[in-house]
Amino acid sequence: MAAHGAVAARGGLRKALPLLAPAYLWLTVAIFLPLSAMVFFSFMTDLPLTGKPWAFTLGNYAAFFSQSLYLTLLLASLRLGLEVTLWCIVIGYPAAYVLAKVLKGRSREAIFLLVILPFWSNGLVRIFSWAMVLREGGILDTALNAVLPFKINIDLMYSYPAVIIGLVHSYVPYMVLTCYLTLQAIDDSLIEAGRSLGASRLQVLKRVIIPLSMPGLVAGAALIFVPVVGSFMEPRILGGRTGTFYGTVIEDQFVAVFNWPLGAALSFILLAVVLVILAVASPVLRRAT
Repeated sequence: MAAHGAVAARGGLRKALPLLAPAYLWLTVAIFLPLSAMVFFSFMTDLPLTGKPWAFTLGNYAAFFSQSLYLTLLLASLRLGLEVTLWCIVIGYPAAYVLAKVLKGRSREAIFLLVILPFWSNGLVRIFSWAMVLREGGILDTALNAVLPFKINIDLMYSYPAVIIGLVHSYVPYMVLTCYLTLQAIDDSLIEAGRSLGASRLQVLKRVIIPLSMPGLVAGAALIFVPVVGSFMEPRILGGRTGTFYGTVIEDQFVAVFNWPLGAALSFILLAVVLVILAVASPVLRRAT
């Protein structure tokens, strides 16, 4: 019986290979080969493309441990990722609940369209739009001074809160979408049963809704935390001098300094740190889901 099952599994895999081949070919070309090249560059003293002599070295990785600035920026980026993820949960989870359990019909479609609207616009457009809103004399400053009887000065540009606002706006749709899918899958009869047994709305939320929607919450947090830690556009444009993080330093190595070996080494150190964090947190997340 086991042998027959193994033969059937191999037959199913053989039939699925033509369908899987394009996806795996694309992943190999678009992800594996560039990453392999960057691993190779990270152990070099210089790029072979420049025509200069080069050799293999561990100095690019040693630079991270010899200069405390890199560790400080990495910790700041991890903190930024945690804060943005937290704010996305605070804003996105209630919005997903309203979409899944409260709104119906055209009102749900309209709000859902507003949630995914940032996906349809260019990232630079979103960031510079916030620059016009948050700067002194901008849209927010002008609107508040037109309404309030006293004059206030709102100037959040080139500050840490501006970076948080820009990143939350860019990534909160991921939290809304992942939580919406899990919340919509929760049977309403479970909520009604809890209420009929005397549980308050808060108790139903804590003991029924949040535990059952935890897979979407965890997936959304992972989708947000990983890219935010290495982000560079929002910190550079909205943060100014205060927007120097680990991702902006990596970008500088590739774009400004043209030190690709060091930039590649810093990138893989960030990748290793993120993978370690996810590996350490995976038992807790698995138990939660």
